Amino acid sequence: MRSFITTILLAVILSVALVAQDSLVIPITSFNPAEFNENADNNKWQRLTLPRKNCTEYTLVTDGDKPYIKAVSNNSASGWKYLIDIDPKEYPIIEWQWKIDGVLEKGDMTKKDGDDYAARIYITYEYSRKDLPFGERIKYGTMKTFTSFDIPLRSMNYVWANKAKVGRVQENVFTNWVHMVATESGNEKAGTWVTSTANVYDSYKKAFEEEPQNITGVAIMTDSDNSKGSATAYYGNIVFKKAPKKDTEKK
Repeated sequence: MRSFITTILLAVILSVALVAQDSLVIPITSFNPAEFNENADNNKWQRLTLPRKNCTEYTLVTDGDKPYIKAVSNNSASGWKYLIDIDPKEYPIIEWQWKIDGVLEKGDMTKKDGDDYAARIYITYEYSRKDLPFGERIKYGTMKTFTSFDIPLRSMNYVWANKAKVGRVQENVFTNWVHMVATESGNEKAGTWVTSTANVYDSYKKAFEEEPQNITGVAIMTDSDNSKGSATAYYGNIVFKKAPKKDTEKK
């Protein structure tokens, strides 16, 4: 009888372990920006700031009984990045919860003075400067001369846009190293929690027309510096998941 019970317990433990490996969680809701220590050992979090820009305010709050990160932007732009190393082919599905108080009135994906979003999930991919065309390597070197900002050479931004059609994918108006995806748009769902999903493998291939390398970081970001506006957003945990078996088999 004992051996039977032991076998059952081992089976349960093994099944739990296998389920845990099917997803990877970015712990947004257990992070408190007010307690951030950039000198701490093995720090997975980094400030994501831009030259000569005011910083968006991020705080750990609760909505009901659940913790979330609240972002308040007033003519500002900054975020928080979590360092990771994920193979997007192994974990292609990303799922997250977010909420906004309202979109930015002057937000516009097609204009530089409208390149602001009430909320965005910012994903960076590994990419060597050596793989850039010669002209873009020169551009990168020039940009690094004027800033200490870690410039991502490949990134996807899943944004809550103002008026762009949901599903729209386009190059960022400032650089073709960044592609934007209008995951949500408009005020119809403002004030309510929304669960969104995306395929980070397929999105990258569609945008850059190349095979993605590993994901190096995931950031939350609320910005209003280009449109000189204000926005408030809330972020929950971000989860990477393996593709369903039928999707994996197709590939």
